Order: sequence, then C-alpha cells, then structure tokens
Amino acid sequence: MSIIVAFSGGLDTSFCVPFLREQHGCDIHTVTVDTGGIRAQEAREIAARAKELGAASHHMIDARADLFDRSLQYLIKGNVLRGDLYPLCVGPDRVVQAASLVDKAREMGISTVAHGSTGAGNDQIRFDVALSVLGGDLTILTPIRDGNLSREFTSGWLKERGYPVDASTTTYSVNTGLWGTTVGGKETLGTALPLPDDAWPTPAPSEAPDEGVSIEIGFDRGVPVSLDGTMHPPVAVIETLNALGENHGVGRAIHVGDTILGIKGRVGFQAPAAAILIPAHRELEKIVLSRWQQYHKAQLGDFYGMLLHEAQYFDPIMRDIESFFDSSQETVTGTVRVTLCKGLVSVTGCESPFSLFDTGVATYGEQNDLWDGRDARGFARILGVQSLLTHRVRTSSEDA
Repeated sequence: MSIIVAFSGGLDTSFCVPFLREQHGCDIHTVTVDTGGIRAQEAREIAARAKELGAASHHMIDARADLFDRSLQYLIKGNVLRGDLYPLCVGPDRVVQAASLVDKAREMGISTVAHGSTGAGNDQIRFDVALSVLGGDLTILTPIRDGNLSREFTSGWLKERGYPVDASTTTYSVNTGLWGTTVGGKETLGTALPLPDDAWPTPAPSEAPDEGVSIEIGFDRGVPVSLDGTMHPPVAVIETLNALGENHGVGRAIHVGDTILGIKGRVGFQAPAAAILIPAHRELEKIVLSRWQQYHKAQLGDFYGMLLHEAQYFDPIMRDIESFFDSSQETVTGTVRVTLCKGLVSVTGCESPFSLFDTGVATYGEQNDLWDGRDARGFARILGVQSLLTHRVRTSSEDA
C-alpha cells in the first residue's frame, strides 16, 4: 500500500506526511499542484520540505493553464464576484488539484489519496466532491478532519518528532493561487477586527508608490490576451497584473459570506489581477453588448459563482452557463485602459471594433440621425401610457 498526499508544504499537509506514514506503515508520496503563485525558489523549498518529512517521492504539476481553461476564463467572462466583492480566489483551484491528484494516483498505480482539509471549511467539500466524481474508485483519507485536530495539536505533534514548524503557519493560514491569495487567522473568526498588516503577504496600499500607473489591456472574445499592445498567453497576463497590482496595493479586502456548510465565514483576500480584469472586462461589455445580454449575464454570473464556490463544478448546468458566456463574448474584443494608484483601480477608457456607442448616428443629450422630435414625443407618450392609466385609476379611487 502507498498513499498520495495533496501537498502544499503548509502546516496541515506537512502533518499528514509523517502522521499517515506512522499510522499506516507505508510509503507516502507527495503531489504539489501549481495553480499559481509558486515561484521557483518556493517550489524547491516545498520539495525539500516533503523530503524532510519523509516522503518517498515528490511531484510538482503545473496546472495553471488548466485552471484558466476550466474556470478562470469564465469568472472573467461572467464578471463573477461573490457578494459583489470576492473573486473566488482559491476555490476553483481545488477541482484542478483534485483532477491532477487522481491522474497521478492512476499513473503510479496507487489507490489511496489524502488531503489535509479540516472539518470546518469549504475545501473539504470541494476536494471530496471532485475526488469522488473523478476518482470514485479511490480511497480518500482526511486525517485532520477525522481526528478533529487543531493547528496547535498538529504543530505540537510535528515538533515532538523533531520537525521544524514555522510559527506563522500556526497563527495564519495563507493560500495562494493564480486568481489571488486568501488569509485566515484569529481576526477572521469574528467580524469586528481587521487583519493586521503583518498577516498579509504583501505591503499595504498606504505603502504603494504615490504615483500611479496606467496599462492597456487587450481582450479577444472576452479573454485577456495583451498588455500595452504586446500579446501574452492569458496566464502570463494574469501573473503580470498580479505583480503590478501588488506593487500598487490593489485587490485587498475582507469578505463575509455563506459557506457550503450553512454557516457564515470571513476571509481576507488579495486578488490584484481579478480586481483589474473584472472591471476592465465589464466596461468593455458595456459598449458592445445589448442591455438584455448584460442583464442576464449578471444573473447567470452570480449563479455560476455560487455553484462553483459551493463545489458544484460538475453539475451539467455549469457547462450550459459556460456555453452562454462563450456565445455572449463573440464581440467582446477591444482594449481597455486602466489606472492603478494606492489600492484603487480606475477604468479610464475603452475601444472596440464592435462598439454600439456610435456617435455617427446619435450623441446622448445632443443630436441624432435616427429620430426627430416628433418621434421622441410619440415614444414618450406611448411609454407612459400604463403609468398614466394606473395613476388615474388610483387617484380616482382615493377621491371617491
């Protein structure tokens, strides 16, 4: 028997490696699925940590492009923000990580996988659902959840056996992905207190340069494809905007929402690329889509984000909504100029060959070639008929 552990190098997954080896007396293999935010040095440190903990082998899988193709492109196309604020920073990653874990288990001929989720959060459900759908023949172990183990217990257990534990991993839980970083700690267990500056992985907006920066983002059918006129793959666009946004302090906030388990949850997040791309994309849509496309996209975007957040990625309705998003993006091509300054994102202009903002036929509030004053007078009269009749009926009944 061997076990594959989904491994981040953090406290929970670090605990799983020696604990499972001790409990089951077998080889433990670790798999880190890179869904963004893992730099070369950090990848080496994660591999070294796995070896230090006694893993029989360690594997790093680059799944950033898969994450974009599966989920992130639709979060952009749908302008998805949970609670009008949170861009679903790391939830979508779990489907991709689970898929890579299942593929690696089958490649290695291993029938047991493990993840380090606790019994209190959303990730346990996301991992379990994805693993059961994609790898229903596999045995899933969740030692921290099953034992109801606290971070204090797992860090103490590791220290007792001579494994070093970074004090910060006990105080704050930080999850980094391509679409953003989440931060949880004692302050997020309630709603009254902000996270302290030292809990965040990057400097505060107040420490950003006083002078802002402007950047032009190019979209092709809703997908970000260029920066300042230079073409890049979507993943590279996102990573560049993350770095630029971090430097200018954008995308940081704290979100309160409903969890999959029915309780309220609170989490800090920093998602610079999402904070830049979503308003830029939405502004481009305003000039190329009809009002009813925008209206129904907003409803479906909210619904899609809720289902994705709540581990329903595999429901067929998700593919239906994605098809709608793809269809709606046929004309969402153009450029958007955005300014970043001390935590603020300002969309300053956009252009598209498919723009419906046609000054050649009409200018709002000034002149037009599509109708004259008589047409406008008649339109206003007809548009107000129902309001007029309703007012007359109610007024007459009150007078009576």
